[in-house]
Amino acid sequence: MTQRQFRLPDLGEGLTEADIVRWLAQVGDTVTVNQPLVEVETAKAVVEVPSPFAGILVETHGAEGTTLAVGAPLLTIQTADTDTYVDTDTNADGTGGNGTGANSLPTSRDAGSIERTPVLVGYGPRTAESRRRRPRRPPTPAGPVHTAGPVHTAGPVHTAGPVHTAGPVHTAGPVHTAGPVHTAGPVHTAGPVHTAGPVHTAGPVHTAGPVLAKPPVRKLARDLGVDLASLAGTGPDGTISRADVEAAVRAAARTAPLAAPPTRDAPPIGVIPAGATFSAETRTWHVPVTGIRRSMAQAMVASVSAAPHVTEFLTVDATATMAARDRIAALPEFTGIKITPLLFVARALLIAVRRHPMINSSWVEDAGGGRPENGGRPENGGRPEIHVYDRVNLGIAVAGPRGLVVPTIPDAGRLDVVGLAHALAGLTTAARADRLSPADLRGGTITITNVGVLGVDIGTPILNPGEAAILALGSIRPMPWVHEGQLTVRTVVQLALSFDHRIVDGALGSAVLADVGAVITDPTVALAWS
Repeated sequence: MTQRQFRLPDLGEGLTEADIVRWLAQVGDTVTVNQPLVEVETAKAVVEVPSPFAGILVETHGAEGTTLAVGAPLLTIQTADTDTYVDTDTNADGTGGNGTGANSLPTSRDAGSIERTPVLVGYGPRTAESRRRRPRRPPTPAGPVHTAGPVHTAGPVHTAGPVHTAGPVHTAGPVHTAGPVHTAGPVHTAGPVHTAGPVHTAGPVHTAGPVLAKPPVRKLARDLGVDLASLAGTGPDGTISRADVEAAVRAAARTAPLAAPPTRDAPPIGVIPAGATFSAETRTWHVPVTGIRRSMAQAMVASVSAAPHVTEFLTVDATATMAARDRIAALPEFTGIKITPLLFVARALLIAVRRHPMINSSWVEDAGGGRPENGGRPENGGRPEIHVYDRVNLGIAVAGPRGLVVPTIPDAGRLDVVGLAHALAGLTTAARADRLSPADLRGGTITITNVGVLGVDIGTPILNPGEAAILALGSIRPMPWVHEGQLTVRTVVQLALSFDHRIVDGALGSAVLADVGAVITDPTVALAWS
């Protein structure tokens, strides 16, 4: 038996520490590869850390509430001698390495006789028994396959003609055929089905083979909650395209039941958190500032200190937008999606950014110190630069259980209204349920904060560090308004745009805010500007 110490890895880009929230396994428990062992809170999210190998948990190196630096010992696991080879990519400092750091295990075994087991942290144990051999390819029939019963095979099916069967098809490998597949039963295969003709079956087609889709399409599917394995690709060789994903979203919206009103599982606002301690001497509660709340506090101080803030306000008539919301909510494409004013404001801001791209930017004080990997240019000599982004990663400020978080919708400008509605709903739901990952909180380029949901008319939002602007949406309510020369009651909303005055002058800030207001006042303007 060998004891192996596992150190806290870097759970995000540049994170230096994490707080232990909750141990999911206790000393003495038998654990398996990829089993979540501990829940930790970084400056960006709460994440579970899985075990990189199997064995018995013999020591934990921190109590709940302890702050550990990246690279510090986290836990120790006793592994069997026959299962102790682990090649991790994490050095003693928690950074990427070559398996020679404190996390790596003995490598005296013959590497040719062992095979890597995928794990969620580093690399897992290798076993000599798991050696793989290349499967033999069966002979390819020169003509079609006809059978009155089911087809069972432990390998792939290759045929130069069609497959006709009165029963189901079961195969442990892929099906390759130059003609169509006709079957009166379902098709079960552990690999993909490749055919030059259609597949006709009275039952479903089940396959565990790889899904063919480009990375941007996979990202779009994740953002919209679409399971790629459930789609039939219309591209070459069955490749799933962006259009296939968007069609699946529209089809799901038409058949989805109406969603129940969301419930707030988070504790009431302003309640003293459970981790606070009470001092009888001073009659005060002491609340630890850790994780997300500490990160938020540091970011706000840094933002106010570094960027000269200017805030402009605009009150607009949102009557037409609210009427459009009611009509859109009744469309079958939006069945099951809660349509909120935030959707229209987000769409309006995306249109304004397209018309005024300089608002989607960041001030870089020393241009990365001349380092290209940091966005700088050596020939610039470290002078300040403005970096303008070609994609809009839209941040949405949400009050989560652990404090304010700003998850992002990557490349939000590419989404249609249906996709944007799905993305907003998924993001806010995950934030309020404390299910965000560090990746969800990175890379924002411009932000919206909705203070109107709290019944507040408007506020002066503080910039998210590294961004040039943030838009605040106030409460929407009936108010006296002069409409077409007559005093009447209209549905009115207030907007506020804060911006970094180093980048954005009054003309640009006013133009962006006016564009957002114009789209909210008359949604048909979006058609002309899209």
